[in-house]
Amino acid sequence: QVQVVESGGGLVQTGGSLRLSCTTSGLPYDFEDYAMGWFRQAPGKAREGVSAISQDGGSIYYRDSVKGRFTISRDNAKNTLYLQMNNLKPEDTAIYYCAAGLNPAVVPGREPPQHYYNYWGQGTQVTVSS
Repeated sequence: QVQVVESGGGLVQTGGSLRLSCTTSGLPYDFEDYAMGWFRQAPGKAREGVSAISQDGGSIYYRDSVKGRFTISRDNAKNTLYLQMNNLKPEDTAIYYCAAGLNPAVVPGREPPQHYYNYWGQGTQVTVSS
């Protein structure tokens, strides 16, 4: 049984920081075989790609609005994906989802195609107060 579990969300003030983690288990292949992504969905809005990282960590995508504030990383030995979020803004408020996919190419300037990500977590709420 595949499990993708996010943690680390919470309520912070504007300018604060949070570190999201995503652990996986039961994936058909090794964690290192999967591109990983963070997506978010704010109330009343469509889900959007925030950041993604290739299997070896050599290619990374960031949404323009988070560049310079968020950092994605992965620890393949621990089957874990991270998202360090600094200088948070109210517009970052959303449910953040972690996802794994075998096929999606991670391209720095291209939002990760959600339909290529096969396994999704339940999400973790991030709320930034003004």
